Amino acid sequence: MSHVGVPRGTVRKRRSLALLTTGVLTIPVLAGCTSGSEETSRGVPQDIAPAARQAVTDGSTVNWAVDALPATFNAFQADADSATTRITGALLPTLFPMDKSGQPKLNPDYLESAEIIKREPKQVVLYKLNQQAVWSDGREIGAPDFVAQWRALRGKDSAFWTARNSGYERIEKIERGADDLQVRVTFAKPYADWRSLFSPLYPKEVTGSPDAFNDGARATLKNTAGPFVLRGVSKSEGTVTLARNPRWWGEKAKLDTLVFRAVAAKDRTRALADGTVDVADIDAATADRITLARRDRGGNGQPLAHGPGSTTTPAAALRSWALAHGSDEEAAEIAQAAREKNRKAVVAYTAEQKALRDFAVRKSLEPAYTQLALNGESGPLADDRVRRAVARALDREELARTVLGPLGLPAKPLGSHLALAGQPGYKDGSGALGDQNTEEAQALLADAGWTRGGAAEPPKDTKAGSEAEKKGDRGGAEGAEKKPSEGATGEKAGQSSEEKAEKTDEEEKVGKAGSTEKAEEEEEESDTKEAEGEKADRASEDSAASRDEGLYIVGQDNKPGAHAPAQAASTGGAAAIHVLAPGRAAAAQSAALRRQAGALGEDGAVAAQDKRPGGAAGAYAPVGTAAPAPAAAKGQLGKDGKALTLRFVLPSGPGSQSLRSVGDKIAVMLEKIGIGTEIIKVPDESYFKDHVASGAYDLALYSWPATAYPATDGRPIYAKPEPATDGSLLVEQNYTRVGTDHIDQLFDQAAAELDEKAARELMKQADARIWAAAGSIPLFQRPQLVAVDKKLANVGAFGFAAPRYQDIGFKNRQAAGSPADRKK
Repeated sequence: MSHVGVPRGTVRKRRSLALLTTGVLTIPVLAGCTSGSEETSRGVPQDIAPAARQAVTDGSTVNWAVDALPATFNAFQADADSATTRITGALLPTLFPMDKSGQPKLNPDYLESAEIIKREPKQVVLYKLNQQAVWSDGREIGAPDFVAQWRALRGKDSAFWTARNSGYERIEKIERGADDLQVRVTFAKPYADWRSLFSPLYPKEVTGSPDAFNDGARATLKNTAGPFVLRGVSKSEGTVTLARNPRWWGEKAKLDTLVFRAVAAKDRTRALADGTVDVADIDAATADRITLARRDRGGNGQPLAHGPGSTTTPAAALRSWALAHGSDEEAAEIAQAAREKNRKAVVAYTAEQKALRDFAVRKSLEPAYTQLALNGESGPLADDRVRRAVARALDREELARTVLGPLGLPAKPLGSHLALAGQPGYKDGSGALGDQNTEEAQALLADAGWTRGGAAEPPKDTKAGSEAEKKGDRGGAEGAEKKPSEGATGEKAGQSSEEKAEKTDEEEKVGKAGSTEKAEEEEEESDTKEAEGEKADRASEDSAASRDEGLYIVGQDNKPGAHAPAQAASTGGAAAIHVLAPGRAAAAQSAALRRQAGALGEDGAVAAQDKRPGGAAGAYAPVGTAAPAPAAAKGQLGKDGKALTLRFVLPSGPGSQSLRSVGDKIAVMLEKIGIGTEIIKVPDESYFKDHVASGAYDLALYSWPATAYPATDGRPIYAKPEPATDGSLLVEQNYTRVGTDHIDQLFDQAAAELDEKAARELMKQADARIWAAAGSIPLFQRPQLVAVDKKLANVGAFGFAAPRYQDIGFKNRQAAGSPADRKK
């Protein structure tokens, strides 16, 4: 199941979101550790119920849930998604799939060998193809297929609508070798990640012409070369059906048919229970239900202690029965309907739980990680000191525990942007930024000019009246200009970060009142402190409530004093303008009301001078009045009259709860250092495209898939944005808009470095600088939960490794075909 937060079109065996959620991507290495040698990291093993092929029966059908039918079967198009990757993996050649440790491994079904045979004067790679490898039409896989794919993807012919051409543009020519089974590839420039090319490999019939490439492989694949062939696509049923490939030369597929069925995340529990699917990525809630179902197997018919009605107390049940059988006919009818509805819900839930006993939850860590993205294009986060302060306020271990702890998975934060624990190039580079430290974070903010009283101070050098307003307008216009962030507001601002990264590379690590007037002042001050103390006691509660409620609209609380008609009259009858303010600003309003208590008499009567429209001064603002600044209530930092508040965009869908929980915790951590957050919850479907990719956010949570080729796949994600001719930024996939020339240079050097050890060292240096720039803060590797019929073998939570579809099937002790017959 894909998650919000994963950028659409980047789900592949290596990186090309916001996985979003629904993002939404632990690491057995302590955060902040750096050392001179490569760390020995151990990833979480895959969980697929492995079984030898002889222990798996031949025949039957497996139904596998996917989020939606693939928009295209062409993995190199922009709208290719996780379903495209999953399905083409069973149909097309992958020359170097990732193994359990996240490394590319030669696939003997297609290659006898592949190696660099020349480095000077130019790099030459020789592929020797498996002599039996053929397309489903009987034609041999050969050099013409390699040539056609290179020409389609190298970027020289704009008639081919391609999403990426990384690596193909470095090829100078492709030739036939000593025979038809040898392919000789010569590179114009050295390319370390040459193993990433030609996977998946399409037949020349697909890549040979723009029409075939752009349209021919979107709805079907007539010619394939995997253990399965494409039998059909049914949009009405939401299925893609694969059948065993009769021309497959490798180990015969155990299944007769493999059906990929579109099932939304919210419908997967029901689909598992009614037998619609046998394999499905699931969320924590569904995993809990399966665990409970298996635990309750020996319940001897007793009512379940969970589900609908389980929290009803005996007193409440008795009261419900009394109402249903009472003399008040109307109340009795309502109570009886409610009881019947609850009874049906209990029956349905119990039946689902019984069916879920036949499934197991396979758990591992997904080859993807979740990050906190900080948009450095403009606003406070354009200053690298503010970004680093945000990063150092985070307790990443607590955030990892929030998501991974309840699932029984290792809850340790991720220490690299370019490798995951278990991969050979993994090393914790977070020391380039520093550990969590509240005092250091506050010092960084103070150095950037953000102070406790800054929100109340007028902007420097402002003049009263219209001149000040004009100047503010000009400042706003200037602030709206889009400029690339050089790790900060410029090279100079980013200097400290670069120096720190360099260092990491080198080191690797009161009396009584004397008058009535004074007494009155002290009494007033005491009242104010008391109000603020009450407010502080409720800080966490108010903050959580504001995040749950979203935005608070001043004047829509139907309180006295909000005279909408008067407002409309004053504007010529036009509707009043609603001013949006963070929900927690209501707390500031409440505190202000208590401080206005002097305007009321002992009995609560309004003082004579305050008997005017709108009530006592400050009591309730009319519609259209901005709420009090949050800084007044929370001691928030500010500068030049502006509070330090960041827009935190989160997905609102039911499958994004874990991301929202992480977001709430981050907001609380930032409050401790004086940074306010305005949490904006948006629909899952628009989260990435309309907010993250467009830059309409300050903070966001989304994920990137793992890669075996960081020099190729990581560069577009962390490359320094370049100004376009229209004044906008060309960000590629760097949605944080933070980058430096030095980072780009390290990626380029690594991509051209043919010595694998040297290339990894360059990637570690690049990772340290990415940490120092503080545009992306890796949090944790995402959990991978897969519900699987417990009789199935060789399928589940694969971790890094690509599935071997030909090995998947039902265990021998189950009669062939019976699982499918039972369910379908």
